[in-house]
Amino acid sequence: MKKIVISSAVSVLLAAATSSAFAQSSVTLYGIVDEAIRYQTNAGAGGNDQVSMTSGPETHSRWGLKGSEDLGGGWSAVFHLENGFEAFDGQLHVPNTLFSRQAYVGLSNDKWGALTFGLQYAPAYDTLGDLFDPLTIGNYWQNSWPYNGIGSYLEINNAVKYKGTFDNLAIDALYAFGNQPGALGLGAIYAVDLTYTYGPAMLNAGFQQVSVPTSATGSAVGTSVGSAIDGGKTNFLHISGAYQITHDIRLLAGWLHGQDQTGLTDRNMQQAGAPALKGGSPNRIDDTWYVGANWKAIAPLLFTFAYYYGHARNAELLDGSLGTGVNQSATILAEYSFSRQSEVYAITDWARGTGAFSADYPGGVNSVGVPTNTIGRTNQLGVAIGLRKMF
Repeated sequence: MKKIVISSAVSVLLAAATSSAFAQSSVTLYGIVDEAIRYQTNAGAGGNDQVSMTSGPETHSRWGLKGSEDLGGGWSAVFHLENGFEAFDGQLHVPNTLFSRQAYVGLSNDKWGALTFGLQYAPAYDTLGDLFDPLTIGNYWQNSWPYNGIGSYLEINNAVKYKGTFDNLAIDALYAFGNQPGALGLGAIYAVDLTYTYGPAMLNAGFQQVSVPTSATGSAVGTSVGSAIDGGKTNFLHISGAYQITHDIRLLAGWLHGQDQTGLTDRNMQQAGAPALKGGSPNRIDDTWYVGANWKAIAPLLFTFAYYYGHARNAELLDGSLGTGVNQSATILAEYSFSRQSEVYAITDWARGTGAFSADYPGGVNSVGVPTNTIGRTNQLGVAIGLRKMF
């Protein structure tokens, strides 16, 4: 009997070893190095212009590792680590954080989708950045300002995320733990995006809510500045669409709605050098509409056109009162690809703010040229050329 038991045990171990030997696993190193030289009007106090080296209009430089292991039966174990850095000076995009963009592990199934755990992109970042925003949630203030109210909550800590596709419907849902003792919902984030594809048309709708504590350290919102009201909410709703008219022309449009009860959006909207605000609105509401298009003029040449119009209510004015404001921006981007991994690009963009948005532009100067806490020129024109290398 003992011989039979030992023989059976050896057979099981050999079978397990043989199964492991045939399991497929892979690790991929990838990245983007993106650098541009940019000229911008009214970039400093008193309307001073600027020429600078900076990141490109669409993509920050990054590198990452991602991998999967075949577990059999359509299941895989997956992981993803992604670092953001600045190519113009080699610094980490987020100081003292190696993998500031993504750091997660999880399980994936060919039929049922993927469940992952860790630092991850918000569902809105996945869908708007990859599919529906003409400028993929850009890098410059002039092409990313509609997202400044939720910019701190697009890369989310402590997150459990599910992604799956069933026929024509894609689901992207997330819950992030607040990690606050005695308060389950404080510091937490939940979000969901649904995308439906029907032939050449795509329609997307999504919602995200953030509960911001007064001390955000350790919560889902990371080390961003806390809310003046413990548990103040930031809500973000969006509806977007895309239509592939021909193989070479794609149209995009959408509506973004934000409501912020934390008082942070007023300051998050401001550019560097803007006049200081006294506090923050306890209930700022932003509505932004956008239209855009991608046009492949010839095989290596792609044009992108984008226009954004934003209207703010209950926003803080420079004197501390609350009022309305309008901001507009328009962008034309041309990308010429030498190969699938290398391209040069040129971009021109324009932005202008009025009302509450006036305080988001660099401030003015006094009679002797010293920066003052006043509103300066509230329009900007930018031009940049750059090189993007992917690997």
